[in-house]
Amino acid sequence: SEHDSDDDSYEVLDLTEYARRHHWWNRVFGRSSGPIVEKYSVATQIVMGGVTGWCAGFLFQKVGKLAATAVGGGFLLLQIASHSGYVQVDWKRVEKDVNKAKKQLKKRANKAAPEINTLIEESTEFLKQNIVVSSGFVGGFLLGLAS
Repeated sequence: SEHDSDDDSYEVLDLTEYARRHHWWNRVFGRSSGPIVEKYSVATQIVMGGVTGWCAGFLFQKVGKLAATAVGGGFLLLQIASHSGYVQVDWKRVEKDVNKAKKQLKKRANKAAPEINTLIEESTEFLKQNIVVSSGFVGGFLLGLAS
């Protein structure tokens, strides 16, 4: 019950109303503090989305390769050590721990469902408001993965 009372004490801040009352906000963020659609031309939005998407895709590709190499190398070393007799695996204990982890994940997944749905709704609304930038980002991301 103490946790519930903490949630009620938060105040919602409407940025559009805040921007109208505080003139410095307009100087920093421009006259329009709404969606990006209101600020830039379609070509600029596509270029901005494409460049940021390409950068994200390129980094995602490089980090993904590094992670795959590290995980694969770790498994390879573990197999060599196991084959050489340096490491022995207690498979019954592994199975018990995996089953325990599955139960904990199911419990946490059921609790996290409302937060995930809210995040999906907010993301969908953002994509609808900024469809040109979003499509540019997706295209750039795919190009970044390919390069």
